[in-house]
Amino acid sequence: MEPLPPQPANLWDGMAAYLKGIDAAIGRRPKAVLVISGHWEAPQVTFNVAERPGLLYDYYGFPEHTYQLKYPVHGAPRLAARIEEMLAAAGFKSAVDGKRGLDHGVFVPFLLIYPNADVPLLQMSLQGSLDPALHLAIGRALAPLRREEVLIVGSGMSYHNLAAMFSGRGNAESEAFDAWLGEAVAEPASRDQKLIAWHAAPGGAASHPHEEHLLPLMVAAGAADGDRGVRTYNGVISGKKISGFQFG
Repeated sequence: MEPLPPQPANLWDGMAAYLKGIDAAIGRRPKAVLVISGHWEAPQVTFNVAERPGLLYDYYGFPEHTYQLKYPVHGAPRLAARIEEMLAAAGFKSAVDGKRGLDHGVFVPFLLIYPNADVPLLQMSLQGSLDPALHLAIGRALAPLRREEVLIVGSGMSYHNLAAMFSGRGNAESEAFDAWLGEAVAEPASRDQKLIAWHAAPGGAASHPHEEHLLPLMVAAGAADGDRGVRTYNGVISGKKISGFQFG
C-alpha cells in the first residue's frame, strides 16, 4: 500500500524488508507458528482452530485492494489441543474459536514472512485483563513449544499511539521508551520485573495509551526461557522509533 501524502513513499520499506528477512534470519523452517496478535482479546486465552482460517479485514478507510488480500494458510488445530493441555497444567483456562478469521496483525506480516503460506499457523488471543504478569506466565507455560520447533511470534508494535503517530508529537517519548524496552528485554534476570512495570518506564504511557499492542511481546518474552532479547529491527516511522526483538 502506498503511503498517503505527505508521508514519504518509502515509509514502510524498512519494516517490510525486516519482515521479509525473518525466514532467513531464523535459519530453518518451523513445523508451525503460534502467533499472538494485539488485535484479538478474549475473556479466556482463545485459539483459532479452523483447518483453513479465513481473513478478518478489521480495518476501514483503506484502498479497495487491501480488502482483497488472501492468505490461504493451513491452521493447526492439533497444536491448539496440545497448547490447551499445557495451559491447563499451568492453571490457565482457554477456549477455541473455529469461525473468527485471522486479523491483519497476522496475515499482513505473514504475507511477507512466509508469502507462500506454507507453514501451518495458529492464532492465539490475548486475555482480556491485559495483565502483563499473566501474559509473561502464559509465555513461560508455552516455552517447551520452542523445543518442538514451534515458532512463537508476538505481533504488535513497540510504539502504538495512533493519535500521535503522524502528528509530529511524541517523538522524544517514543525514543525514550524504545531505549528502555531494548534494555528491559535484553537481561533475563530482570526482564519480567521490568516488563510488568512498563507503564512507569520513560515514555511508556505516552507510547502505549492502550497496552494491547505491547502485550504480545510479554508472551514471547515469557517463552524466552532464559534467552537474551536481541533487537533485530530498529526503524523510524514518522519520527517514532519502532523495534522488533528476537529471543534465541
